[in-house]
Amino acid sequence: MEKYKFINNSGDFILNSPEKYSGLYFPIANSAGMKSAVTPLLSGDAKTDQNTFILQPVSIRDLADSRVSRNFWLYFKDSGAWSVTGASSKQEAERFSDTSTDESFLEAGLLWHKITRKNKSNGIKAEVLSFCPETDDTVELHKVTITNTGENAVTFKPYTAIPLYCRSADNIRDHRHVTSLLHRIKVLKNGIKIDPTLTFDERGHRLNTVEYGVYAACCDGSLPIGFMPSVDEFIGEGGSLTNPQSIGSALPYKEGYCLNGEECIAAMQFEDKVLNAGESISYIIVLAVDKKRNLNIQKYLCEEEFDRLLETTKEYWQKAAISHIHTADKDFDNWIKWVSAQPLMRRMYGCSFLPHHDYGRGGRGWRDLWQDCLALLLSDPNGVREILVNNFAGVRIDGTNATIIGEAPGEFIADRNNITRVWMDHGAWSTVTTKLYIDQTGDNELLIKDQVYFKDIQACRAKDKDTLWNDSMGNNVKTDSGEIYYGSILEHLILQNLSVFFNVGEHNIMRLEGADWNDGLDMAANRGESVAFTCLYYKNLLDISAFIADLKAKGKQILLSKELFTLLDYANGADYNSIEYKTDVLKRYCEAVKHCVSGERIAADPDMLICDLTAKAEHLKQVINQNEIISCEKGKWYNSYYDDSGRKTEGVINGKTRMMLTGQTFAVMSGIADEEMINSITKSADALLFSEEIGGYKLNTDFKEIKTDLGRLFGFAYGHKENGAVFSHMAVMYANGLYQRNHAEEGFKALNALYKAADNFSRSHIYPAIPEYFDPKGHGLYSYLTGSASWYMMTVICEMFGVKGKNGALVLEPKLLPEQFDADGTASIEVDFFDRKIKVCYQNQNRLEPNKYSVKEVKINGDKISINNSCGIDRNMIPTNGECVITVELA
Repeated sequence: MEKYKFINNSGDFILNSPEKYSGLYFPIANSAGMKSAVTPLLSGDAKTDQNTFILQPVSIRDLADSRVSRNFWLYFKDSGAWSVTGASSKQEAERFSDTSTDESFLEAGLLWHKITRKNKSNGIKAEVLSFCPETDDTVELHKVTITNTGENAVTFKPYTAIPLYCRSADNIRDHRHVTSLLHRIKVLKNGIKIDPTLTFDERGHRLNTVEYGVYAACCDGSLPIGFMPSVDEFIGEGGSLTNPQSIGSALPYKEGYCLNGEECIAAMQFEDKVLNAGESISYIIVLAVDKKRNLNIQKYLCEEEFDRLLETTKEYWQKAAISHIHTADKDFDNWIKWVSAQPLMRRMYGCSFLPHHDYGRGGRGWRDLWQDCLALLLSDPNGVREILVNNFAGVRIDGTNATIIGEAPGEFIADRNNITRVWMDHGAWSTVTTKLYIDQTGDNELLIKDQVYFKDIQACRAKDKDTLWNDSMGNNVKTDSGEIYYGSILEHLILQNLSVFFNVGEHNIMRLEGADWNDGLDMAANRGESVAFTCLYYKNLLDISAFIADLKAKGKQILLSKELFTLLDYANGADYNSIEYKTDVLKRYCEAVKHCVSGERIAADPDMLICDLTAKAEHLKQVINQNEIISCEKGKWYNSYYDDSGRKTEGVINGKTRMMLTGQTFAVMSGIADEEMINSITKSADALLFSEEIGGYKLNTDFKEIKTDLGRLFGFAYGHKENGAVFSHMAVMYANGLYQRNHAEEGFKALNALYKAADNFSRSHIYPAIPEYFDPKGHGLYSYLTGSASWYMMTVICEMFGVKGKNGALVLEPKLLPEQFDADGTASIEVDFFDRKIKVCYQNQNRLEPNKYSVKEVKINGDKISINNSCGIDRNMIPTNGECVITVELA
């Protein structure tokens, strides 16, 4: 199998005969809300949200099964119909035969896609260039260019043929035919428009407000000469979309023709074309979802404007890439551009709307909200403060949170389908993101900014309901007097972390509740416990203590709600070894805030807070290190969970060794594991979980049991999804923890295995990107929209290259391995740091290992500067305008 090849330093690549590889799809989207996917045959869907699909929704299986595509046909008198996109029954039948006269190759870059197809018998080359322009309009653009590569003139009839769906994804299996009866189709001079009468929903039908359309023009200024908007009429009796009877015939309908109540196709015929040898002709096609009903289509049908928009869109996505790096591996430098653009793709698509992502109804969840901010902090920190403050509005007063993000900033929804469920890890991510924000910006006054709390019927960490609450009371916590209550961001953080501290199971480990990061652990709500995330909360408590110390140093007053002091109990003779004591404290607090709060805020003693949080953290560390270390013939590591039968999930069970990666990741990252344990963990993980050919570290060994007392994941085939796949997100976080603990070689091993597996096209079968996971065959699945991209970039920038902030100062602590430096001993990275674009060039002439080198000399634009031991560079020393090159000598 041929590999794609990068052709420049911008991430652009080419691939021959892409249609011969199953399951390939490519994202094209814009920030206005157009979300599309295209395949080598120009299949794939296009939409703006769950209820607004202009093309028929597709899942990954449909890519091979469906005949729907954005087709463009040429009809030759002698040889008949030929699909520019390769989507004809004849071309499909010949694809793997010696009789095929087609050759094709793909050229693509950051969210633009061009398929070139040559037909030797007709002497024709066709290019289809596709993208969604970075404008305020939800449109998808295509330019089809036909070139005569032969020696003689050729004549052909050109047709567009794009089936239109124009309704909600729900209607695929919910009144598919009935909803087609709502279609009101009209032929315009330059296209076909659909304006459905209603949005069909048996819970309450509504008047439709969206216009859909496909519009086309030849670049010589001519418009279509004939139309046929009915799918049935276009394909003909017994025909199909890949063998339609109408190609070659005159399409009879003209401007003004109307059709009601049928499935629609944008079938448009242009005048016959004669191309002499070497001549070309181009056609512009626009797919439009017009929610405002004021779209200026004509501007998009101009070739000059198309070309201009292509360049501005390319520039937009190049800037969207978080960083640009230079190492000895040029393919890695290009591949990482795609990874660095993935966080923006996820903000556009949410967690749905690509062929593998056939679940949910759009939008992002709570965890996504915080982790996507990690990447935003590294690329465009402007406005992140406001985003973070808005995010905290989703925290409940019991420490849980809303799980669905609304469309407006700071808007939250309780849960889809009103399912009462708590993910116990949710409270951890806000501290992780806030720490990065403060490190990068030095803005710890964010912590004393006030914000509301989210309120709904759910109370006491989903164990109870507030029967006094109803929708008319709004979605914010109120005081006894009916005023909306505001607490500081610091108060939100303390509450999120302390509510889980007291919420423990029978082993004094934080309860798993509905699940943690691993959504598949969803069947242990009664007795399940998460050692893994108890480790992360341990680190959070220490980080919050450091926040408080910094506020104290600045003389800032810390106000906390009166009720919160119930959880700040260390000075009152707290007994953290007593599970009954802990659960009683949490119960008393939750009852006190179940319906409303007093509104009284009390100035807290910073030293008391630091002492309390530190004592709680040390207690967690002691419990974990005393009780959760697994030691057996195969090695030594940490138990990750307890199941709903109250049993450890790891160790030697029924004669089989069980190990999970999640517990090791957070034990290492948090500092729970000491140096001896880190060495033991890495050896055990290498022996039990590592498989280089499929991407590195698996989530778990094969338990060979359907554990209905732990989670649905054990019903999956082993090696897929959360049951033992190489799951990129956890593998990257494992690498991040290893780098943080100065195990650069081991961290690089984890990151590099993921890159090598993704870049190995013969196995991965994916375009450049980091996928959600690799299956047992090494295939990459669920590309583009994975949170692992944010963590991968954060690890590369902040740990591998060591370019990071510390209270707003720039710190340089590289952990690059000798083989990552080029032939001249140089490696570099370009990033944004606090509104400043910087390029950091490391010089390691002697090719020393990370533990053997340190920063010897630093120059900014050639001028040597003095540095302290941690190489902290005051950001005011960094030029705000023009080039800023920081040269760092390592010795």
